[in-house]
Amino acid sequence: MGGGRPTMPPRRPKGAMSWLFSLWGVFLVGLLLLSLFEEGGSPRKTNWKQLEELILEGSVKKIEVINDKTANIYLTKEAIEKYSNLPAYSSLPTKGHQFKYNIGNPDIFREDLRAIGEESGVEVPVPAYEYPSNLWRDILGLLPMLFFIVLMVMMFRSMGRNAAQQNGIMNVGKSKAQIYDKDNKNRITFKDVAGLEEAKVEIMEIVDFLRKPDKYRDLGGKIPKGALLVGPPGTGKTLLAKAVAGEANVPFFSISGSDFVEMFVGVGASRVRDLFAQAKEKAPCIVFIDEIDAIGRARGKNAGFGGNDERENTLNQLLTEMDGFGSNSGVIVLAATNRVDILDKALTRAGRFDRQIDVGLPELKEREAIFGVHMRKLKLADDVNVEFLAKQTPGFSGADIANVCNEAALIAARHDKKAIDKEDFLAAVDRIIGGLEKKSKIITPQEKRTIAYHEAGHATVSWLLEHANPLVKVTIIPRGRALGAAWYLPEERQITTTEQMMHEMASLLAGRASEQLTFGEISTGALNDLERATKMSYAMVSYYGMSQSVGNRSYYDSTGQSDYSFSKPYSEATSQLIDKEAKGLIDKAYERAVEVLTANREGLKELAELLLEKEVVFAEDLERIYGKRKKELEREAEEAAKQDAATSSEEPEDDDKGAEVSYVVTEE
Repeated sequence: MGGGRPTMPPRRPKGAMSWLFSLWGVFLVGLLLLSLFEEGGSPRKTNWKQLEELILEGSVKKIEVINDKTANIYLTKEAIEKYSNLPAYSSLPTKGHQFKYNIGNPDIFREDLRAIGEESGVEVPVPAYEYPSNLWRDILGLLPMLFFIVLMVMMFRSMGRNAAQQNGIMNVGKSKAQIYDKDNKNRITFKDVAGLEEAKVEIMEIVDFLRKPDKYRDLGGKIPKGALLVGPPGTGKTLLAKAVAGEANVPFFSISGSDFVEMFVGVGASRVRDLFAQAKEKAPCIVFIDEIDAIGRARGKNAGFGGNDERENTLNQLLTEMDGFGSNSGVIVLAATNRVDILDKALTRAGRFDRQIDVGLPELKEREAIFGVHMRKLKLADDVNVEFLAKQTPGFSGADIANVCNEAALIAARHDKKAIDKEDFLAAVDRIIGGLEKKSKIITPQEKRTIAYHEAGHATVSWLLEHANPLVKVTIIPRGRALGAAWYLPEERQITTTEQMMHEMASLLAGRASEQLTFGEISTGALNDLERATKMSYAMVSYYGMSQSVGNRSYYDSTGQSDYSFSKPYSEATSQLIDKEAKGLIDKAYERAVEVLTANREGLKELAELLLEKEVVFAEDLERIYGKRKKELEREAEEAAKQDAATSSEEPEDDDKGAEVSYVVTEE
């Protein structure tokens, strides 16, 4: 993305490839010459029996033993003519030796020849022993070894050239950080980062220090040496760091925590040293380490299962480099993680990462701004309302909203539309939350009826209970692994009361309660509902202290150290009490759901039948069946009261505008 990216390695010169092919050619020619320099052409191999027959018939003229291994048999002129006329020996050479025999042991061969002469009385040629030296043969024999030596030299030279360009094996200890400078044309600024207003305020102080350091130094202030961006995945931590790179107008080093991890011992610490050495040379600058938990995990944890000493050495080097800066070095470290609870305490202390900047999930107004950023390049229809879409996506991160916009564009293109309309965005939200529709899934009429009453139970209780999340729509069309689904619009509140959690739990259990009331039996369709209700009840008892029997106690461990423990932080008796209290909360919520559904059986039946007919029911249908929700009526009453108060507070105009106003204070 910036001008500081490593340049592409140069192409291999054409001459190198041609030289390699030339070596192959020389090797093949050498093998050919080796075969041509064989003396005597192509003599025939023979055995001892045939050699004995040749000696007895007087056909052998001379025997030469070469290097105590091979006996070259020379025939007489008459024998050559005789054997050349035979079809089996037509290719017998006329010059040099005609046969060759592997003698094995030269002493035994000599004794065997002497024995033939004594037994037959035939004059046997005395073998001549020769030990020739062929220079060409020796040179060509070394040619394969020379070829592979040259090939290895070329490979090492190539690896050395690549190491200088691509951090190859010769340069494995060097940092892999990408450098972005102020001349980068495609830089990102804070204008491209929607929401995160509080985080941008804190991060802008660091940017302002790099731009105007004297303003802080004159007052004796010191800029934080490091800032840690903390938040759930997809909230824009890396994007915020890119915006800092675009705003600061100083060199920006970007690297991932996993880039320090290597199979070689000591490489991680070496890369940390090299990274900070480069940063000091280009100071003032910013070093950004993404996913720092890859090397910043707390030391000493999980030691019984074999710790990674190399990772700890890398962390130790990082701690040393961060704490070794001078106060005016101008090197600032930014890091991002979504697992701050597992980081080493020495890494997050003041003097290293002085600040923890929370980058949380966006609120309503922030989601509107994020939608505005991602909709800039989209071709939208007139019915698209950004505020409405922001309300439909509670709990969505910035990455989720970007995915919604992209999915909406894909859905509109799939239906050959000229612009993206409201229905495309709603379909995209449904696709991301619930998965793809599976209209082809085979469902029997009885199963479909059970699903309809199950979802109608959820919709009814959530609509009628005051603190339950209001329904947006409910469907019995299968999506993903679910046979039916209901969409709610939860209130964006910071704290939740016991009554609110009980109402939410009752709406979760309302599906099973509806099945029990309508059909007199229950099904397996409430698996996800039971899971969520069980987790919520145990959280109320053991985390939030919402049980009178257990009391104001919390067994939640925010440090994450309980993940490495095999024992519970409470006794067995307390464990049984927690189980009993959690079961009591679930039973109470289930009874509340049954009570609401029993009192509204006619509405439940009407809603379920409407679901069977239309397959999708919206909030307007529930308002027609059950009327407006209690909170909606209260809100309308408050607005009406405010209007009445505003009307009654209006005073008639006074003609004497200059008259003094006196106040009378009475004491009781």
